[in-house]
Amino acid sequence: MAKSIKVKGFLKDVGGASRITALRHQVIENASDVPQPKDFVRELADKLHPAKMEFKVTLIKDTSPTSKLFRLESTDGHIPVFQAGQYINFRLKIGDSLLTRPYTISSAPYEARGENGYVEVTIRRNRPYLVPDYFFDNVKEGDVLEANMPFGFFYWEPLRDSKNIVALAGGSGITPFLSMAREIAFGKMKGCKITIIYGSVNSKDIVLKDELAEVENACSDVKVVHVLSDDPEWEGEKGFVTKEIIEKYSGEDSTYMFCGPLPMYNLIAKTIKEMGVREKRFRHDVMNNPVDSTKIPGYPVGNETKTFNITVVRGIEETVIPASGNEPVAVALERAAIPVDTHCRCGECGFCRTQLLEGEIFVSPMGDGRRMMDKEFGWFHACASYPTSDLKIKIPIM
Repeated sequence: MAKSIKVKGFLKDVGGASRITALRHQVIENASDVPQPKDFVRELADKLHPAKMEFKVTLIKDTSPTSKLFRLESTDGHIPVFQAGQYINFRLKIGDSLLTRPYTISSAPYEARGENGYVEVTIRRNRPYLVPDYFFDNVKEGDVLEANMPFGFFYWEPLRDSKNIVALAGGSGITPFLSMAREIAFGKMKGCKITIIYGSVNSKDIVLKDELAEVENACSDVKVVHVLSDDPEWEGEKGFVTKEIIEKYSGEDSTYMFCGPLPMYNLIAKTIKEMGVREKRFRHDVMNNPVDSTKIPGYPVGNETKTFNITVVRGIEETVIPASGNEPVAVALERAAIPVDTHCRCGECGFCRTQLLEGEIFVSPMGDGRRMMDKEFGWFHACASYPTSDLKIKIPIM
């Protein structure tokens, strides 16, 4: 027979609901009868992390034959606090369209602090994506760009991650790791060690090569291992980033972090699993969906050749636009010069959350960040969802 147990005191209310309710009633009773016109908490939040900021381009320099670094200083002197590995989101007026595009910050948080603080992004020329070439061909020193920051969850967290970081990078995926390396060397990530295993094609086009060498020479807790796939004269590691190379440079109880192109991720994810690394010890940055939608797992092949009509509802206004089955709904909206607030561009963040009123879509599984209730009630992220029929959608007014 079960024994009854009497619960006394605050154990009757472990969640503290009754105490919190009583405290709220007390605050309400003691409050002034005069309404407060200002929300001081909201004002402070908006000041620390404004929804829109302006950055002046103060420096542009080559960091390889195919990449450039852009240094940005806030026009009002304020740069929000951010973590090494997070990204900044630009709002660019190109033609009739307002495009939002994210780029990982390659400078370190410590460089943003102080009177002359700045952030840097390093962008590689990549014609299929339009915007990188826009930076190359149109942005010059002295220009003022609209942006906001910080965003993203790809950063070192002391409560979760090991102090021994093995960073696996490919191409322009080196940017978050340069930020981490600089913060370890000169900022507040003291006690951490980072080994960057960086895959490139040849030694003549290694993005941020000189910057990596500089921080490595300045700090014994930073090590950079270049792995070149097509450079016969290279005397270091050659080929691809393999299990043998990763194990060669890994320490015990390491946190593995990956940022790079999708084909490389597929190989690295398989290798990490073969190594027996615990799931919580492998983290990767958001993966952009490939330009060729047929490469997305589960994509309905044949849909890429079709064209659909999307009825876009904004308030009481309805607009019908064409959309290719080969491009995300957000791209169709941008082509039609309909503003849509995107940040991550891969389905993770939810800023482009859109309501599906009618029709069918394919949601990329590569970065499906929808909540369970959104899936049930027909909400989707426009940047990572493709039309498979005519659609009727509702988007917020920007």
